[in-house]
Amino acid sequence: MSSVAAVADVIEAFERRGFEFVGKTEDGWFKLRGLLIPCGAVDGIACEVQLDPAFFDLPRIRLLEIPPELPKAVPHLGADGSLCYLAKGTVVLDIYDPVGQSLACLQRASAVLGRILKGEMIEDLAEEFFAYWSGWLCFVDMQGEDLGRQNCIVAQAHGNPLWFITDNEERTTKKLHSLGYQVTDRTVLTYRVKTTAQPRPLTSHWPPETVGDVLAWQSTLDPRCRRKIHERIKEGQSKKANGVLIVIESPLMTYGFVVLFDHQPLTHKAKLADRRDSTFGLKVMPVSVIRIDDRYLAQRNIPKLRTLAGKRIALVGCGTIGGYLSDMLVKAGAGTCGGKLTLVDFDALLPQNIGRHRLGFPDLLSNKAEAMAQELKRLSPGAEVHALPVDVRQAQLGKLDLLIDATGEESLGHWLCGRYRAPTPMLSVWIEGPGTAVRALLRTTASGACYRCLWHSHRRGELRSTVDALPNILAGHGCEGLYVPFPASVSVQAASLGADMALDWINGAHSPALRTRLIDQTHQLATSDCDPQRDRDCPLCNS
Repeated sequence: MSSVAAVADVIEAFERRGFEFVGKTEDGWFKLRGLLIPCGAVDGIACEVQLDPAFFDLPRIRLLEIPPELPKAVPHLGADGSLCYLAKGTVVLDIYDPVGQSLACLQRASAVLGRILKGEMIEDLAEEFFAYWSGWLCFVDMQGEDLGRQNCIVAQAHGNPLWFITDNEERTTKKLHSLGYQVTDRTVLTYRVKTTAQPRPLTSHWPPETVGDVLAWQSTLDPRCRRKIHERIKEGQSKKANGVLIVIESPLMTYGFVVLFDHQPLTHKAKLADRRDSTFGLKVMPVSVIRIDDRYLAQRNIPKLRTLAGKRIALVGCGTIGGYLSDMLVKAGAGTCGGKLTLVDFDALLPQNIGRHRLGFPDLLSNKAEAMAQELKRLSPGAEVHALPVDVRQAQLGKLDLLIDATGEESLGHWLCGRYRAPTPMLSVWIEGPGTAVRALLRTTASGACYRCLWHSHRRGELRSTVDALPNILAGHGCEGLYVPFPASVSVQAASLGADMALDWINGAHSPALRTRLIDQTHQLATSDCDPQRDRDCPLCNS
């Protein structure tokens, strides 16, 4: 069915339900108007339905008249009458059934509207809070938990100001410089308070327009937080500031508002509320607070797990595995919150490396560790990443929480096992054959197998990755030398396995210690994930 015929069929189906086609929107969607009848009701409410001509996106449904009996803030209904009847991404429209799918959306909207009119779904206001609370942008880069007076940097780019609240000016300045912003000499009096209450709009009066409105609202959520907010506003007034920014840390979210000390006369409402306190009538403006602290950026995607923040980690080898792995480690929190990520590699990036390396042509002939550290600092300005462009056998790594060997060099892996013995945890990650399999081994105790142990096991035909012998394939072009050919995707899978095991390690999941991911499905997996013990023939573990 052509899209033209599908649109005609959907419009006809809506017309049979009393809707009328009225034209197109600026972005080409079809507009129809009619009555949206709440479930269980007889009378309908005038609404406009906008249909995506390709039927990929959900129909937009907007009430043309908001029932006067509804409170100021209601769940799933915007100030312009837009009705949120389905969360985007929770359903997939069947583009081959445009009539049925579009009518199903209309029916769902009717059901949601019916529940709204009955005063149900009020609890959803907490989840939708930011839909009712938007304003100036403010970025928060706070690693600590200190409350009270905070430092606020006012930055600017292309004439647009941005606020950055920070507990470390040097770290935050690096971040805003990476965005192209420059620090100005302006300041904003800023306070940070904490509450145990999840915010949600007041249904009786929203949004708050004055300090009195904010205090009345906070009284319904957390009276103790209300007192702290009031004290900070009065403190700002006593300091004769032009205004004060209040940032409220609540469970799962941060929000804020600005109080403007504009010396306007008190409103009649404020005079009745409190004749003795002139702050009640001051104007307020919501602020959209966005967290950019490293802890949040690493924790957001794994909210129930610990990250690598605060740990001293050394990654040996910044080649095809280590380059991707170092990027994943930083995204998991490595080098942040007092932690440190050290990259060790004495080799340079050559043209033949580029085809499967995290770095690219601009880093040609650069030391891999130094170039990778520079790239990671560009992507995560707050991370502490250090490069050691030396042979690891001459490096002084100091005390470590985790050592990672991503060199793939067997003899060097044996040396590292002997140099950094338990209780220093060591994670080895490597590729077997021409991308046949990727493997990783975590050693956390003296009784567990080390990388050298596997060498002895392999000689006896034990703990192999594949049933058949690994292919021995070499390639080369001219005088560049022989190498093992496999695509960059294999390197990414090895790095992913290493990153997963590093996160498991920090979360106390040390088993299975040996893990194998078969890439070439023409082979058969020989060893399932397991916990090998130290080998009886290993000279390192038995010395």
